[in-house]
Amino acid sequence: MTKPKPVSPRRLPRQARSQDTLKVLLEAAASVLEKDGLEGYNTNAVAARAGVSIGSLYQYFPHKDALTAALIERERTLLVDEIEHARATPDRKAALTGIIAACVAHQMRRPALARLLDLEEARLPIHQDNRRVHDRVRRAIAACVRGHAATAALGTAAVTDDIFAIVRGIVDAAGERGEVRAAALRSRVERAIFGYLDFVADPAARKTNGRREP
Repeated sequence: MTKPKPVSPRRLPRQARSQDTLKVLLEAAASVLEKDGLEGYNTNAVAARAGVSIGSLYQYFPHKDALTAALIERERTLLVDEIEHARATPDRKAALTGIIAACVAHQMRRPALARLLDLEEARLPIHQDNRRVHDRVRRAIAACVRGHAATAALGTAAVTDDIFAIVRGIVDAAGERGEVRAAALRSRVERAIFGYLDFVADPAARKTNGRREP
């Protein structure tokens, strides 16, 4: 069995000029993916789009997968920062609404890029990084639902996991279909999440669903 190639960058830039070059390379990679898809995505195309030599690109990234992993990290960092900013809203319902809006906006801002990076994220050996990011998102959601009546029925962890799965499932499916209407998607996700919370919080509703209350 072939051992996966490491996907960490060859070097982390310290000087401002090197940091600028890294930003240019990552944006060039995003642009190539959006315009040419995975079929046209390679280090030569990225270097040409960035206006640098292929040798300059390899100073930062040893191969295409390392470049892709860095682009995924850039996009995930943007998303998590927006989620944690929304979580800081004092009103918990408004905070959860803000988290939903952040997830939808991230998917719809550059839908083609988001869809292709989802595919690459599943392929690359970055599962530990994925867990770290998912844990941060779950903590943000948990802060919003802690104390809600639904958590008294199922517990905060279960409610958090369900909400995470609902948001991810609906948003990812919309991305796979190529959906571009952010407002409509956001409305559907909000209805799904708050409908779920109302259902779990209502003992009578749970009984009529055929589940026997403890």
